[in-house]
Amino acid sequence: MASPFSTNMRFKFSVLAISLQVLIIILFGIFVRYDTHHDNGHKNETEQDNQFIDLYPLFQDVHVMIFVGFGFLMTFLKRYGFSSVGLNMLIAAFGLQWGTLMQGLWHLHDGKIEIDIFKMINADFSTATVLISFGAVLGKTSPVQMLIMAIIEITVFACNEHLVAFLGATDVGASMIIHAFGAYFGLAASRVLYRPALKNGHENEGSVYHSDLFAMIGTLFLWMFWPSFNSAIADPGVYQQRAIVNTYFSLAACVLTAYAFSSLVEHKGKLDMVHIQNATLAGGVAVGTCADMDINPFGAMIIGFIAGIISTIGFKFLTPILASRLKIQDTCGVHNLHGLPGILGGLAGIIAAAIGGKENVSASMQSAALAASIGVAVLGGLITGFILKLPFWGQPPDQNCYDDSIYWEVPVEDEQGNHYGEGHNIIKTEA
Repeated sequence: MASPFSTNMRFKFSVLAISLQVLIIILFGIFVRYDTHHDNGHKNETEQDNQFIDLYPLFQDVHVMIFVGFGFLMTFLKRYGFSSVGLNMLIAAFGLQWGTLMQGLWHLHDGKIEIDIFKMINADFSTATVLISFGAVLGKTSPVQMLIMAIIEITVFACNEHLVAFLGATDVGASMIIHAFGAYFGLAASRVLYRPALKNGHENEGSVYHSDLFAMIGTLFLWMFWPSFNSAIADPGVYQQRAIVNTYFSLAACVLTAYAFSSLVEHKGKLDMVHIQNATLAGGVAVGTCADMDINPFGAMIIGFIAGIISTIGFKFLTPILASRLKIQDTCGVHNLHGLPGILGGLAGIIAAAIGGKENVSASMQSAALAASIGVAVLGGLITGFILKLPFWGQPPDQNCYDDSIYWEVPVEDEQGNHYGEGHNIIKTEA
C-alpha cells in the first residue's frame, strides 16, 4: 500500500506540469518564430515550402515511432500498460517542446529559433533519447521524476549533439548520439536508483499473453518506419536513398538472425517473445551511423546480422549479469536494443569512414564522437540519478513498482481477480 506522500500527485505533479508548460510558452514567445531564413537569401519561399512538404511524410513516420512505437513497445509489463503508453506520451509531448528550445539555442538566427521541418524532426529525435532512458527505469519512477529526467537529459543531449557536430563526425541515424547515449544515460541513472528489494524480481515484473501482444504492435510500427528515422535528416538525393536502402536490408537480416538465435538459446528451441519484440529492431539501431554511407546492401546486412546476434545474446545472458553483479536493473533491456547495437553502429561508422564510405568523414573523429557520447551519457545519467533519488520527488515504494494503480485510475478487474479499488489500493478477491 503506497503512502499518501508517494501517491498524491494532485499538487506536486500538476504544479510542475503546468509550470513547465507556462515557462515553455513564455520562452517560445521570446525565442521562437516561423522560419524566415533563406540560405543567405538564395532560396525562395516556394523552395522552402516544397522542402517542408517533401519531408513532412518522413517527419510523420518518426512521429509515429515516438508516440506509438516506443509507447507500445513498453507495454509488455502485465500491470503497467497505462503508464507505458501514457507516460510515453507525456514525456514525448514535453520533450519535443523542450528539445526545440535546447537544440535551437545552438542555432540562433538574429537571436531567434526559426522553426522548419528539420527542427521538428530533431526535436522528436531529442525526445527519443529520453524514451530510451525511460525503458531502463520503467516501473520504478514517478511521472514527476520522469519530467525532471526529461529536462536534464534533453539539455545534456543537445550539448553532446553540438559537440559531435563540432568534432566533424556524422551520425545520420543517431546510433551514437541517440541510441547509445540514451541507453547509457538510463543505465547510469538506474544504477544510482538501484533497489535491493527488487533484486530477486517483483510479482508484477513480468508479462501476460495480451501484454506481449500489445508490445509487439510497438515493434511492428518501429520496424516499418525505421528507414524514415535513419534517413529523415540525411542530405537529399543519393545519401537519403542510401540511408533508406541500407536500413531496409539491415532490418531484414536482423529479423532472421534474431529469430534463429532466440530459438538457439531458449529451452527446447522455442522462440522468446522478448527477443522478437526487441532484437529484431537492433539492425535499425546498428546501421544508423553509416546509413547514408557507401557500404553496399550486403554491408548493411552484415551489420544487421551482427546486431541480431548481440542483441539476442544480450537479453539472454547479459541482462541478468547487469542486475546481479553491477546492480543495474534494466527493465526493458535498453542495453541490448540500444546500447550494444548503438556501439556497434559507432564502430561500423568508424570502419566505413576509414574505407572511404563518405567524403570528408574522418575515422578518428567518428571514434571521438562515440567516446564522447558514451562518456557524457554515463556522467549525465549518474548526476541525474542522484537528483532523482532526492526524496521529495515521490519515488514509488518497492511494493508498488510496475503497477499502474499507484498513479492511474484503473477501474476494471483483471483476469486474475485483482480489483483496483478507489484510492489505488490493490484488493485481492476471494478465490
